[in-house]
Amino acid sequence: MVPGLQRTPWRAKTRATALMVLRCARDTRAIGVPMPATAVSAPALAAIMAADPGRLFETVAKEQGVTTRAVVEALPETMRRIAPGAAFIDAMADIATWGEVTLIIHSDDGVMEFTGPIPRGEVGRGYFNLMGRTGFHGHLRHERCAAIAFVERPFMGRNSASVLFMNVDGGIMFKVFVGRDEARELRADQLAMFRALADRICA
Repeated sequence: MVPGLQRTPWRAKTRATALMVLRCARDTRAIGVPMPATAVSAPALAAIMAADPGRLFETVAKEQGVTTRAVVEALPETMRRIAPGAAFIDAMADIATWGEVTLIIHSDDGVMEFTGPIPRGEVGRGYFNLMGRTGFHGHLRHERCAAIAFVERPFMGRNSASVLFMNVDGGIMFKVFVGRDEARELRADQLAMFRALADRICA
């Protein structure tokens, strides 16, 4: 011990630390940062999604303290089908034939949307490489895909159909939505291809 310095009792240190943690928690709530939620039970989550299946998956996940995948799987069975992540390449090759779709990437910082055809891809150097030079292109870590959900549900007052590529962490890598016609209805040709793909690859 350094001469002239008084040692702080262990109990006093512990109490001071606890007070600091409590102050931080209070300040966090004051500035609007959400506190972690206690995970909801599976039956309760299923009841939430049955009552309002059009809710944003990411919002429900944060509110209920669960993964986004858990929220998707809590939808009524008539609204979702699940395929293994190993079908990623097969699914993307099929989607590349659908024509104009809308692809969405949703993060805490915003929602990115692309509308147009999805280019064909090929695997190289550990990535699934989308081969387009313009429009949507890039490099996807396909091996992180754990499951693919085919979802048909009401959303914002209209029927919607989407393919959700879900990662090993329980999040959604990206979503591909069936396109709409001039009347804002789901394109019948794409919806047929969507359902055919789901029939083929879903377990």
